[in-house]
Amino acid sequence: MNAAALRDARIEPVGDRCLLIRLGEQAGVEISRAVHAVTALLIANRPPGVIDVVPAFTTVAVHFQPTAFPKGAGLPSAQLTRHLEALLARDLPALPTEGRAIEIPACYGGEFGPDLEDVARHCGLSVDETIALHSGAPLTLYAFFFSPGNPFAGPLDPRLQIGRRSSPRTRVEAGSVAIANGLSSIYQDASPGGWNVIARTPWN
Repeated sequence: MNAAALRDARIEPVGDRCLLIRLGEQAGVEISRAVHAVTALLIANRPPGVIDVVPAFTTVAVHFQPTAFPKGAGLPSAQLTRHLEALLARDLPALPTEGRAIEIPACYGGEFGPDLEDVARHCGLSVDETIALHSGAPLTLYAFFFSPGNPFAGPLDPRLQIGRRSSPRTRVEAGSVAIANGLSSIYQDASPGGWNVIARTPWN
């Protein structure tokens, strides 16, 4: 991936100890690849003062220690921004384009997928079509988010476009497979949640 792929990248301060490299506005396979390539670049060429590099859906958070930067050379965030801009002008490291394929067993509908019929109705599909579209094509893992270990993957077939539930549940069971906003996730622990639960897996 060459540096031209980052022409729309923006570096934004988040408080006084973090900079956010924003690589896009919408989660997707290409943006995810850019996120992980930038993460690899920063880890391999860790700038001074940086204590953590955290990839997400469309951003890379760069956490830093302000006291590590020389006084009199401008704000630490400005100094680090210049350093990051120089790094991002380089070609990004080549990452594998193929990952491991993991098949996850799931039981759709009924008590395990209480929102399946509502999702099918909203999308103008039959229940069988909804299941086939969700399970029929591989998804790319974008990030772990929301709570420890929760995987978020996409893109879903555009025919499965649905937002979050209007009323979140106070408890979603561990292993619940849920969709919203073009993504699919698996709850790792029982917790409140507002996504549409269509299945459940025994895997954690």
